[in-house]
Formats: sequence, C-alpha cells, structure tokens
Amino acid sequence: MDRKASARWEGGLKDGQGTVKTESGVLDANYSFKKRFEDEKGTNPEELIGAAHASCFSMALSMILGDKGYTADSIETSASVTLKQDSQGFSISKIHLDVVAEIDGADESSFQEAAEAAKANCPVSKVLNADISMTAKLKG
Repeated sequence: MDRKASARWEGGLKDGQGTVKTESGVLDANYSFKKRFEDEKGTNPEELIGAAHASCFSMALSMILGDKGYTADSIETSASVTLKQDSQGFSISKIHLDVVAEIDGADESSFQEAAEAAKANCPVSKVLNADISMTAKLKG
C-alpha cells in the first residue's frame, strides 16, 4: 500500500512559499517561512508530522485495545513536535503525545500497557528518529 503527498516550493527561503497536497485531495494547503517560524496562519511540516503521528497512534491504540477486548468510546491525541536549531542546523528533537481516552471497563494498568505499545509500534512512531514522549490519561 502506497500513499502519496507532494510539495512545491517557489522562491527563496524567507520570501518564497509552497503548497502541500495529498493524493486523496483532502489536504491542499500553503506553507511558508512565516507560517513555519513566525505567527502567520497556515500549516508547516512539523504540524503535519504531528497530525500524522497523533492519528496513527490513536488508530494503533484502538487496535491494541480491541485485541484486549476493549472498545474505546473516544481517544483524543495531540502531538507537540519540537523543532530545534543547533550547530548542525534544524532537527525535530522530540514529539510529545498527550492522550486522553474514555474506555468502558478498562483499568489503568491495561490502558497504560496498550498506550505504550501503541507509542512504540504505530508506523509513524517507527519511522521517526526522535525522542517520542507521551502523557496518557484514562477518563472515567
């Protein structure tokens, strides 16, 4: 299974702009230096990585919970992606997942075990070379 996305950039780093699109057509957005490093509204690569990671993690957690006999009423995941600059340039140094789930009948131990397994094994976690941390909370 292959999924495709594309990006186009025009101009210099600070005065240029780009577009990012997905094959499905769901995403067709502009990005730029100001959207990435300043406060201009729009998307940026780190935000897109965060969205991909949060959604992948939530689906993986749902699968693992299902294997344990649980069905989540809701799993809400947000991802904070940290972009840092050092002498080697810019890098994504860490991602923190904040998870709040509502799961009838689940106990804290089973939930934490499932959340850790999802964090380690969702395909996006596996592809990223960053320190991925998480806070997981079970509602109810």
